[in-house]
Amino acid sequence: MQSTVIIVVLAVVAVAAIIAAVVLPKSAVNRYKKECDEKIGSAEDKARSIIDEAVKGAEEKKREVMLEAKEENLKAKNELDKEIKERRAEISRNERRLSQKEENLDKKLEQTEKREAKLSRREEELSRKEEEVSKLNEQRVSELERISGLTSDEAKDQLLKAVEEDIRLDMAKMVKELENEAKDEADKKAKEYVVGAIQRCAVDHVAESTISVVQLPSDEMKGRIIGREGRNIRTIETMTGVDLIVDDTPEAVVLSSFDPVRREIARIALEKLIVDGRIHPTRIEESVEKAQREVEAMIKDEGEAAALDVGVHGIHPELIKLLGRLKFRTSYGQNVLKHSIEVAQICGLLAGEIGLDVRTAKRAGLLHDIGKSIDHEVEGSHIEIGANLCRKYKETDLIINAVEAHHGDVEAKSLIAVLVQAADAISAARPGARRETMETYTNRLKDLEDIANGYKGVDKSYAIQAGREVRVMVVPDQVTDEEMVIMARDISKQIESSLNYPGQIKVNVIRESRVIDYAK
Repeated sequence: MQSTVIIVVLAVVAVAAIIAAVVLPKSAVNRYKKECDEKIGSAEDKARSIIDEAVKGAEEKKREVMLEAKEENLKAKNELDKEIKERRAEISRNERRLSQKEENLDKKLEQTEKREAKLSRREEELSRKEEEVSKLNEQRVSELERISGLTSDEAKDQLLKAVEEDIRLDMAKMVKELENEAKDEADKKAKEYVVGAIQRCAVDHVAESTISVVQLPSDEMKGRIIGREGRNIRTIETMTGVDLIVDDTPEAVVLSSFDPVRREIARIALEKLIVDGRIHPTRIEESVEKAQREVEAMIKDEGEAAALDVGVHGIHPELIKLLGRLKFRTSYGQNVLKHSIEVAQICGLLAGEIGLDVRTAKRAGLLHDIGKSIDHEVEGSHIEIGANLCRKYKETDLIINAVEAHHGDVEAKSLIAVLVQAADAISAARPGARRETMETYTNRLKDLEDIANGYKGVDKSYAIQAGREVRVMVVPDQVTDEEMVIMARDISKQIESSLNYPGQIKVNVIRESRVIDYAK
């Protein structure tokens, strides 16, 4: 920059000199030239001094830059040397570790070889000892057989019997302890659930029979019902399939039939005929046809009312009709439709207590005895018929399993099926819900006592509480406390497999010792 300024100044001076030489006179020119030469000389001196200073400054900067570069180079060299030393030290350490590991591996290989050799020697010794032991065992067995007079198989049998008796006793103790624990934990809640369900479900229990009584306005009506040469009574019996009993009962006739639907049709038709007063075969046929239509409508209404009462919706119309037919069906004197409604209500209450689907439980309870609606018309048990009907009308697998398993014929695959079993037993076992004939009742009591008396150690047994409990008295010297548990379980299983009964039967095994003495 300074050299450029000097050059510009020199150029300006030169131009001025030239102009002065041209314009000014010679003396002035000379004077001016002299002045210009002086200025040029001074300018050159300044320029040289500036150039010298610039050169000196450049050299100094060069030296400074060179020094800085050398310092940085030296610093980088020192760092590199330090890093190289560190790496060499690390490599030397790794080499020492590797050498130590190799030495350790060599030592371990030597130890392993020694152990293998020692193990091979031990194996040989063990094989020899095993041979010796087997020989000694054979000698011991033969000596024991000679001393005891028993073969090894006989001794094994005796030992197994003794062990089996001990195991049975231990098992009986364990079963008793587990049962007591389970009862302590489950009895309280189970009783609460069942009692709550029974108290909240109020259903009438009226034992129904196989006859219907029709009241007459007077005994003269009996002759009109019989008709000339009995043609009216024969027509009624032929059209309805019901036995019409006209006896000495004042102002009443009796309709007898095991088919409650037919009996209901006959009752309605006969009541209409009595009210109308015109009793002849043609009129009887018309009345029976009208009664049939009324009963069919009644069946449908009863089925719909039952589903509405329980709160179950979406049942197939044919199943609704079959439900209505249950109104005219009885089991042990208990109305099956009322029983089904009660089972559905109890199932719903129990399902609500344990957190299951209430509607599904009610549906299963309502349909569990649907097979009884046509079991007089179709071969098979009401369980098989009911399951087939549910499959036919597209009920779910859960409902079908609950119908099949409600008497324990099929394994219950859901808690809903177990609830149906419990609710069915509760409804059937309530006092007054069912009745039996005297012959069936006495035979069942006798069978219960015979089953209990067939066990070893039983002194006597009594069927009590209308056959709902069998009390078994055992001989104390022949049956222990642990064996009582097994005996009670065996008797229960035999009763379940060989007898048919409503509800449940309690097996009560009693063992007591009595000591009697006399003061004289």
